[in-house]
Amino acid sequence: MTAISSAGFSVNDRQYQPPTRPIAVLCLDGCSDDYIDTAIAKGRMPILKEMIETGFRAVARGALPSFTNVNNSAIVTGVSPLKTGISGNFFLDPDTGEEVMMNSAKYLRCGTILAAASTAGRKVAMVTAKEKLRDILSRGLPLESGQAFAFSTEKASEAQPETHGIGDVEEVVGRPQPAIYSGDASLYVLDAGVALIERELADFCYLSLTDFMQHAHEPSEPEMLDFMAGIDEAIGKLLDLDCVVAATADHGMNFKVHPDGSPNVIHLETVLTEQFGDGVRVICPITDPYVAHHGALGSAVTVHLDASLDCVEVATFIGSLDGVTEVLDRKGAVRELELPADRIGDLYVLSGQNVVLGRRSEDHDLSQLHGRLRSHGGRFEEKVPMMISEPVVAKTSDLRNFDVFDLACNFHLSREQA
Repeated sequence: MTAISSAGFSVNDRQYQPPTRPIAVLCLDGCSDDYIDTAIAKGRMPILKEMIETGFRAVARGALPSFTNVNNSAIVTGVSPLKTGISGNFFLDPDTGEEVMMNSAKYLRCGTILAAASTAGRKVAMVTAKEKLRDILSRGLPLESGQAFAFSTEKASEAQPETHGIGDVEEVVGRPQPAIYSGDASLYVLDAGVALIERELADFCYLSLTDFMQHAHEPSEPEMLDFMAGIDEAIGKLLDLDCVVAATADHGMNFKVHPDGSPNVIHLETVLTEQFGDGVRVICPITDPYVAHHGALGSAVTVHLDASLDCVEVATFIGSLDGVTEVLDRKGAVRELELPADRIGDLYVLSGQNVVLGRRSEDHDLSQLHGRLRSHGGRFEEKVPMMISEPVVAKTSDLRNFDVFDLACNFHLSREQA
């Protein structure tokens, strides 16, 4: 077996001293604790059940807004959005005035744990289901030299050594890439991680899944239980390879519907324009290419106002709307949500557990949804699981999901200090 580097490293004012064992950190996209509890209770995740009985399990807080890009960026850097600069999947770029996807590495304002681990001599692999995450999460990795890998399920067949560190993903995994709108898109990520570690091509992995299944299915549905069983099987393979396995999630998931099952949406830009006239622009930071997941409807939006409008007056009106739970001005959003001031607009709005916020009805295509609308973005999707295959002795109150690499790399130090 090839020797694994024992060198520690520092990034973003945090120290990491990984053991000389393979490390696999999993982001179970959209997976709140109820999915895990249900699957274990139904006997579909016996390996995970044993892993957390002998290791560690807790509840952690994710970053807000509880969206994919925000939390994955926080997880791979170990810091909040205030420092990463990633405020959503989509934002109004203050430098250009354009509404754009926030999926480029140029928007990330700090280094990553993955790049630092690579510099310290670890063989790093970043595998994600969604292509939108690949560039931002692979920032700083020496992909062109073949000393690290970064690819997605969605574009696995297009990976090239010069840009992804690897060009034969489907051969390594042993099967063709599956459709992105499938549970197999996530299982493919795990299979890739297993294959890379098994072949000793990687010993420090970040494996980020997609939440298609959570958007489409409740925890107790047969399709969901089969999917969770697939995750369990993959975790077993990682453990058999002597991996330290740690898992968390980027956000949870809730129905966003009325009692009759119809979408429960506040089209905020429409409502504000009717009340205040022109001069209002609402940005939905959940917006991404995967419209079949959520139709660009989530429980958090930013509001940009012309100078002619009174911010306090608009905020007071928004706060009076049924279904709105919080309205923060820019300073409040920086303080309460740890968001970067220049990327969030004048007001930040969060909604209730079963409510989503949109722009205008014509901006949201719900025709491709797989069943009733399930989405995320607010405080009701903030709590996520935190699990590691090793016992953790250190204080673990108020865990954040972006502490997961700290636990995976430093769990043994907590024992020595106990």
